[in-house]
Amino acid sequence: MSHDAPAGRRTGGEGGNVLTAAAVAAAVHGELRGDPAATVSRVAPLDRAGPGDLTFLASAKYAGLLEARADGVGVLLVTSELADRAGIAAARVVVANPHEAMLSLLGALYPGPRHVAGVHPTAVIGRGARLGEDVAIGPYVVIGEGAAVGAGTRLEAHVVVGAGTVVGERCHLFPGVTLYPGTVLGDRVRVHAGARLGSDGFGYVFRNGIHDKIPHVGRCVVEDDVEIGANTTIDRGSIDDTRIGAGTKIDNLVQVGHNVRIGRLCLLMAQVGVAGSVRVEDGCILAGQAGISGHLTIGKGARVAAQGGVFGDIPAGETWSGYPARPHREALRAQAAMFRLPALMRGLERLLGGKGT
Repeated sequence: MSHDAPAGRRTGGEGGNVLTAAAVAAAVHGELRGDPAATVSRVAPLDRAGPGDLTFLASAKYAGLLEARADGVGVLLVTSELADRAGIAAARVVVANPHEAMLSLLGALYPGPRHVAGVHPTAVIGRGARLGEDVAIGPYVVIGEGAAVGAGTRLEAHVVVGAGTVVGERCHLFPGVTLYPGTVLGDRVRVHAGARLGSDGFGYVFRNGIHDKIPHVGRCVVEDDVEIGANTTIDRGSIDDTRIGAGTKIDNLVQVGHNVRIGRLCLLMAQVGVAGSVRVEDGCILAGQAGISGHLTIGKGARVAAQGGVFGDIPAGETWSGYPARPHREALRAQAAMFRLPALMRGLERLLGGKGT
């Protein structure tokens, strides 16, 4: 039967929450089977879940893991096709997509830190800096002259916001983030610890016997709803702006060079390197350790596989892989041919040896 129970939530241990099975079913609009009063206080993968855990089963190949849980699990999110599989669960909540339902419940079980507005006494606020309502400025934060921080934004310990920098509303900058002058953040941007935005790009001209630095006068512009991972660096433009499109998510340890334009809703994964003046159009995915050479265009919706080395433009919608990167099927054929070479060489050596050469 379907349950439209009230929230059923109470504060749990370690700052988390406890949810009843009825509350879980109501939150995900699922069908509850079992004890509506069963409670969970944390999430766990199916192979390690216990009686107090919320977990999920979305594929028949993992059904054996549920059967193996001798003490059973607390609340199981499960598809209708698998709802009757063997195994102990205090309650089962039948939903179309258990994985998505699980994700939607994480905020209820693990609430984030409470936003406490105020300016820590150790913070240094430059002349002419503007702070919006309900900002939270942590210990040893430095805000430069003429900078602006939007309403509801949180700057954690040791964040540095350079002179003239603009930070939008409801942003969250984690400890040790540095925004160089000329950086602009939109609304709801999250920047994780140690990231550096707006530093000079790597640009020099060799003249008079030295590498003469090219002054960088462009900005680093990050649009709304972008998330930037820990220790990622994004350079400012030299004579143009570096721009990160709205909704794009950038992982840890990514390097984005000067004048790069990244479109909306892109994904850049760990240790990706994007050289200067590259254009990455909307909806692209650059997988871990992919490297993009300078002045290229990655077409809308294209994908670059992990460790792909890109030295030419990629058409929209295509998937490329390998080094140097090429269309994925072509790269797989080339790799397969390379793996056959040792056997072919041994056969050739035997053939030549049989002729006395």
